[in-house]
Amino acid sequence: MFDSLTEKLNFAFKQLKGHGKLTEKNVAKGLKQVRLALLEADVHFRVVKRFIADVKERALGQEVMESLAPGQQVVKIVNEELTDLMGAKHTDINLAGAHPVVVMLTGLQGSGKTTSAGKLALYLRNKGRRPYLVSVDVYRPAAIDQLKKVAGQIDAPVFDTDPAMKPIHICQAARTAAALAECDTMILDTAGRLHIDDALMKELKLIKSTLTPSDILFVADAMTGQDAVNSAKAFDSALDIGGVILTKMDGDARGGAAISIKAVTHKPIKFVGVGEKPSDFERFHPDRMASRILGMGDVLSMIEKAQTMVDEKKAAALEKKLRANRFTLDDFRDQMIQIRKMGSLSDLLGMLPGVGKKQIRQLKVDDRELVRIEAMINSMTLEERQRHAIINGSRRKRIAKGSGTSVQDVNRLLKNYTRVVTMMKKFNQGGMRGLGRGMLPF
Repeated sequence: MFDSLTEKLNFAFKQLKGHGKLTEKNVAKGLKQVRLALLEADVHFRVVKRFIADVKERALGQEVMESLAPGQQVVKIVNEELTDLMGAKHTDINLAGAHPVVVMLTGLQGSGKTTSAGKLALYLRNKGRRPYLVSVDVYRPAAIDQLKKVAGQIDAPVFDTDPAMKPIHICQAARTAAALAECDTMILDTAGRLHIDDALMKELKLIKSTLTPSDILFVADAMTGQDAVNSAKAFDSALDIGGVILTKMDGDARGGAAISIKAVTHKPIKFVGVGEKPSDFERFHPDRMASRILGMGDVLSMIEKAQTMVDEKKAAALEKKLRANRFTLDDFRDQMIQIRKMGSLSDLLGMLPGVGKKQIRQLKVDDRELVRIEAMINSMTLEERQRHAIINGSRRKRIAKGSGTSVQDVNRLLKNYTRVVTMMKKFNQGGMRGLGRGMLPF
């Protein structure tokens, strides 16, 4: 989402870093480019004005002017101010109260509320909660069925909403059902509209006053830019929301909503949707997002994603095999499956410092490569997977034919596998737990 902004900011910083000593004129010129980059990214103009003023005041201070590397100091200041602008630190969902606590999702039609309800349910379940999904949208014919489908994908309990009932009665009946099902968290997927109207707000206020939710989250489509910010402000005025879920953060948009929404509404972004899968849902960390925007990567989020997806028992078993030098092609395939669970290779590489869309294009990253690797290994016999050295020319032809690949693909797989085994042997004595879980073999 921020590729264009990142590229323009880095261009501005490159010019600032080119000066051994900065003057007020240099700073003003650099910050003008930063201001234009933010405005082009659809950041709210008042937010940009205040941000530039704050950065300029600090950039002309002693910490920069007397520094040995003034350009780097300006980048540091921009990073800190950008982090503060987006909320300084992560704010978690509020789940305080008697069970079942109610989390109310609000937003305009098409913002991604139903999908976010499922993603939030999966997130909470992974945290040890017992979520219960409820659709309160009796106006959109497919809304109830859509939530049931989402619930089925993650195997979560869902209330059998009767569209003939009034929304408030649905909420009351669902709370009783959630308690009987011994669920501790009720997630309400409320109705939306194509635009804000009095009838919608009246209904939402009634639900709020009746159920007293522990948290009200406004779901906003990041690709709608300032429209998302303005809608969030309107919903907050009516309902006093607790925070924001920003969806479609993986889209090719300018990203201004992520930067502006906290500054305009004074309510934090708590979660972001970063893909179509139920697991593509992350806590929002302003400091990490600022690092991504400035091209510094987000290694912490990458580590958290790995910890969530990796099977610890398999990791421990892998460590034992590494110590005994018994890392087979079966183990190699299992590592590929673990990597696939973490998301696309492009997304993972994008979390590394200095790796942008341009560099990823140059690397020619192809997510289908992992699928091909799995297919080739599955086409091998058990003996071949255990003893790769026996795979001669005729065996390679058979494996290629069985997996729909070429002999060259099989050759490359075996070459990369032996390279990974060699690397692992070098680290073996160091006892680096789970070394293989983050290694990309191509």
